[in-house]
Amino acid sequence: MSDKEAKKLRWYNIALMAFVSVWGFGNVVNNYANQGLTVITSWILIIALYFVPYALMVGQLGSAFKYGKGGVSSWIKETMGKDIAYMAAWTYWVVHIPYLAQKPQAILIALGWTFTGNGNLTKTMSTFWLQLITLVIFVFFLWIASRGITSLKRIGTIAGISVFIMSLLYILLAITAPSFTGAEVATQNITFKTFIPEFNFAYFTTLSMLVFAVGGAEKISPYVNNTLNPGREFPRGMIVLAILVSVCALLGSYAMGIMFDSHNIPVDLKMNGQYYAFQILGEYYGLGNVLMIVYALSNTLAQISALAFSIDAPLKVLLADADEAHIPKSLLKTNDKGTPVNGYWLTLILVGILIMVPAFGIGEMNSLFNWLLDLNSIVMPLRYLFVFLAFMALMRAIEKYKSEYYFIKNKVLGFSIGLWCFLFTAFACIMGMFPKVEAFTSEWYFQLILNVVTPFILLGLGLILPMLAKRNKRANS
Repeated sequence: MSDKEAKKLRWYNIALMAFVSVWGFGNVVNNYANQGLTVITSWILIIALYFVPYALMVGQLGSAFKYGKGGVSSWIKETMGKDIAYMAAWTYWVVHIPYLAQKPQAILIALGWTFTGNGNLTKTMSTFWLQLITLVIFVFFLWIASRGITSLKRIGTIAGISVFIMSLLYILLAITAPSFTGAEVATQNITFKTFIPEFNFAYFTTLSMLVFAVGGAEKISPYVNNTLNPGREFPRGMIVLAILVSVCALLGSYAMGIMFDSHNIPVDLKMNGQYYAFQILGEYYGLGNVLMIVYALSNTLAQISALAFSIDAPLKVLLADADEAHIPKSLLKTNDKGTPVNGYWLTLILVGILIMVPAFGIGEMNSLFNWLLDLNSIVMPLRYLFVFLAFMALMRAIEKYKSEYYFIKNKVLGFSIGLWCFLFTAFACIMGMFPKVEAFTSEWYFQLILNVVTPFILLGLGLILPMLAKRNKRANS
């Protein structure tokens, strides 16, 4: 093998890079909280029918547009034009707003577990004051991000790897605990029926969380052409990725069933489940709270880094390739550190509204946390829609674009698979809008209104900015 070939990525490099960027322990906890052990069947279906084709589509798009620096927006620009490409870039940024609104909550919860050893910190205060503290935390890290401090991201990377390793360790130790420690399995009378979901309305409202969990494979697209023999090794890497995700999802969900009764799931499992899991694991092996504290501390640092990075990076993706036809010149203004000042102000306004408004209609922290997490699962997958749009457009003009790797060459079949993924994602997002609280109560209506209105407002702002840009351009000409 030549030196040049030795520097190329192999299938196992691709698989591990993608796995680290796509998967997290929270995916197991949140979906187990929604479905219990029936989620094992859901994982099998979602990975086979959605995740595998999604990942392979990303490979073909990344290979076809190897010189595109803007990811999805570059693919859309090449296939569908600048206007839709701008909306793709805008959507990629704006779907991070609910994510940014929840990160300070996650930091507060992780800190509470780190220093008190339980989840009581967020239970002793009103939602208004908790959200006010959350807003203060966000403003602080917005300022940190504006200073261009990179050491925080490096610390976060190390912490993120620690969380990732501990998540894998959890699966191993929890699965073997009944044999090694004599731990009693919480979910009793497990039969074949235990794993079969009821495909009813309530079930379909949980699909968006599954889609949210397996999304994000487009992050790996820039590396397609850095792969040795991409036509053979990239799809092999993606298949290995699917196997890794499947193993972690299935075994992780089963491990949760060992610790938490699938028929009587704690109401705060989404908020505190990760910490409960490591606390119980410590009890199994006679380690007290050691595992939980290590996980909570690592997770605190990882969440802090993710917050700082997610404030800065998506905004720069939006503004880097922007033109004055779509974004007002004032929004492109930067300070001496290269920080888009007015873009940061816009971020603060939107996140501030999303942090404080729900506190007036959602009575307690657990419901507020669950609602914001569900909102993320509704809004974040909207960016995946542009991946499937780009793939459908690519399929319609497949002869025009040469690629080192092809998932599918047949135009009709390729377009149909892209359309399937597009429609399934849209369906999951729409069904996710229905709240997971008691139906037709005041809180249910309040959450439903927020779930419907928020995506329309966030995406609608993207339509308003080009109008403002056009007016400013006219005024200055």
